[in-house]
Amino acid sequence: MELAAEFPLLIKLFRFSSRRHTRGVTWHERLELFLPLDDITRFRMGDQEVALNPGELLVVDNLKLHHVVDFPGFETRVIVISFRPEFVYTLGSPSHDYAFLLPFYSKPERRAHVLRNHDESASSVHGALARLLQCYFCDADKPFYQAGAKACLLELLYHLAVQFRSSAMVKWEFVRQQERSLRLKKLFDHITAHPAERLPLGAASRLVGMTPAQFMRAFKQVAGMTLVAYLNHVRLSRAARLLVETHQTVGEIAYAAGFSDQSYFDKLFKRSFGATPVKFRAQAWKSISS
Repeated sequence: MELAAEFPLLIKLFRFSSRRHTRGVTWHERLELFLPLDDITRFRMGDQEVALNPGELLVVDNLKLHHVVDFPGFETRVIVISFRPEFVYTLGSPSHDYAFLLPFYSKPERRAHVLRNHDESASSVHGALARLLQCYFCDADKPFYQAGAKACLLELLYHLAVQFRSSAMVKWEFVRQQERSLRLKKLFDHITAHPAERLPLGAASRLVGMTPAQFMRAFKQVAGMTLVAYLNHVRLSRAARLLVETHQTVGEIAYAAGFSDQSYFDKLFKRSFGATPVKFRAQAWKSISS
């Protein structure tokens, strides 16, 4: 199952079987939802193992080493939905948009977030998932299908946020999130004004009056990503604009955006935009000329 065009949201169907080698241990920055379709599935995250019945949805703790556990007779298809945090919540978003990410970041009981088939929100989640799959795979040739897929994803995340929180915790999260954002505002303003400037962790933490450990924790909670990932996000966005609006070479644009290594820039750009800088520019200019 693949989307016709490159898109920050990825939905794939995997088949796992005890008769074949299953995927190994992994971790990543993308947020991930995992739903088996045919059989009981065991999933390990760190030192925690979760058993899932068909149709039950797991909110993956993506930063912990995780993998599907093999056992005799195991065979099932699995739907995996993944996306980067900034696809849903960015630093310019209204504070209430953070609610969509609460199932991934708010786990005070330190238990895995699993939507069981008997849970109150199960039917709403399954309905939103069905609409998401329809839009993602069947409506790709229709106008605004990407916006439709995102709307369906947000509906799905909304129902999960309702399922995995108490009203007190949501209020607390919003207050804490606003406090963190205000404290880091000076840094974000600095990055906006000087996106290509080298910014080591020590300099960034001093800018907001935190220790490096405090800063790394606060920044990840606010931005949903590391400082390096955020800097790359800002710089790649600047590079994309320069590719469309100027006739500078790709090397010149990479340097202007803050990348000293053009091959590294090319790799990151293709990962983010689904095309090399050269192809991205050609497609953009063709679209403008037509």
